[in-house]
Amino acid sequence: MRLAEYTDYTLRVLMYCAARPHQMVTISELAEHHRVSRNHLMKIVTDLGRQGVLETTRGRGGGLRLLKDPATVRIGDVVRASETDFRLVECFDPGSNQCTLSPTCRLKGLFNAALGAYLRELDGTTLADLVAPASPRGTATAVPVAAPRSLRKPTDKATPVLPRSLP
Repeated sequence: MRLAEYTDYTLRVLMYCAARPHQMVTISELAEHHRVSRNHLMKIVTDLGRQGVLETTRGRGGGLRLLKDPATVRIGDVVRASETDFRLVECFDPGSNQCTLSPTCRLKGLFNAALGAYLRELDGTTLADLVAPASPRGTATAVPVAAPRSLRKPTDKATPVLPRSLP
């Protein structure tokens, strides 16, 4: 699944504002920092203002800032509000589904479960988590990662551990 640019830039705007909690941020500043069109950012900022996530002030000395506590802004909620289409395959939309395999196919269930897991993972992360100070370089933790079922031997019981950098 790939996020729309709109969602990507929405997250960037929120992260930028969350990292500057006591500062009014301007659209021009955001556009220059992210190398994105001012017009595109205006639409995003307007939508976030309507949703009550950003406070926007017009005129001289105006700008925008995060209205909510970053610890209360779940990334999953932001993605759901920004994305327009979560149909991973044709059969997700009963109105336009023409797939002849639908009555017996289990692919829809698999993709639906994967989408649910994806959104649950995003729901477990807040804006505050994304802008918290980074850990020292070189620090890694071990995260258990199981091999795909097709590659496991019947005798495999141990889960391989792969290193991962801390956020």
